Amino acid sequence: MSNESLSDLQQAFIDRRSIYALGDNLPVAPQAVVDIAERVVLHTPSSFNSQSSRLVVLFGDAHKKVWDIAEEKLREAVGDGDFSSTKQKVDGFRAAAGTVLYYEDQDVVKSLQQQFELYADKFPVWAEHTSAMHQYAMWTELRTLEIGANLQHYNPLIDADVAAAFDIPESWELIAQMPFGSIEAPAGDKEFEPLDKRMRVFGLNA
Repeated sequence: MSNESLSDLQQAFIDRRSIYALGDNLPVAPQAVVDIAERVVLHTPSSFNSQSSRLVVLFGDAHKKVWDIAEEKLREAVGDGDFSSTKQKVDGFRAAAGTVLYYEDQDVVKSLQQQFELYADKFPVWAEHTSAMHQYAMWTELRTLEIGANLQHYNPLIDADVAAAFDIPESWELIAQMPFGSIEAPAGDKEFEPLDKRMRVFGLNA
């Protein structure tokens, strides 16, 4: 990796934020997002090299379908209550250029539990860790292309309908949804807790 590439990655690491004001004017061709997803799936680590993470990348009407489903399910949940703020939030996700759905294949998890019984109770937790790494890798790489994103968790509310809409295998468990798109407005200022409360270093000058 060149120094220039490393600098770009470091800057993306710093600049990555939850962007909620998203548009559908991607600064790159959609294939560039697919290329990132492929790279993330191939090269993000997983416990026991399980490779249990699954990504579904949606554009256009397919992307909007997810948020149509979310709105329908949320309306059912809210009933006669005030839906205006929820409607505004879902409309914001729908206005993006696409969505990445993050899944974990439970058949892989169960297989590892059978192979390594000593760690059986840990594999579902480690699968969540694996998914989180994929989410963060995708999020950071999107930022290198000046694409904004945020992370949502409308599962299990939308699981069955999304699975039916996109022919998702039964063993895939939905973990998160990441709408992405052009950055129409930046994120607000972020406050940081002091580093001396959050990390310790030993032996640096030994």
